[in-house]
Amino acid sequence: MPDTLSDRLANHLNQLRQTRRWSLDQLAEHSGVSRATLSRLEKGDVSPTAETLGQLCAAYGLPMSRLLMMVEDSFAPRVPFENQPEWRDPETGFTRRSVSPPAAGLSGEVMEGHLPPGVVITYDTPPKHGQEHHLIMLDGGLTLTVDGTAHHLTSGDCLRYHLSGPTRFETHAERGARYLMVLI
Repeated sequence: MPDTLSDRLANHLNQLRQTRRWSLDQLAEHSGVSRATLSRLEKGDVSPTAETLGQLCAAYGLPMSRLLMMVEDSFAPRVPFENQPEWRDPETGFTRRSVSPPAAGLSGEVMEGHLPPGVVITYDTPPKHGQEHHLIMLDGGLTLTVDGTAHHLTSGDCLRYHLSGPTRFETHAERGARYLMVLI
């Protein structure tokens, strides 16, 4: 029985593919992720990067937060700091903490992101077309490109948008970024 978030995620990725009755080759075709990588992810041999999770979420039509919610514990009204699940991208060092995780009966969620200096993360396809996002910069600097328009953000700035196309998160070489993201 899987007992860590990574183990549960690997198991759930396999279940999602099986539910759709897709072979690894079919999922590779839908997601753009190689068959070999998919196999290693589903076995729990490797942890997915943020970009890979984004590609898989797009193939399944799920926001990343919903995918992660499916493998996290159930809904509780109060979410103490120590119970806010955190996921780290092993490739870029990006960390994502579910401050207010998605839950049945709630339409929004809040996550905190930390991007180290000089990191670029690109999502070619939105996992859920039209989803409302509010990004609030807490510290540092970030250039967020949404649908081809670059927005240069610093501490205190808020960017509001509907997710409908590719996005690119880029931190400056001299400083990283810490932000809150509200997803509705």
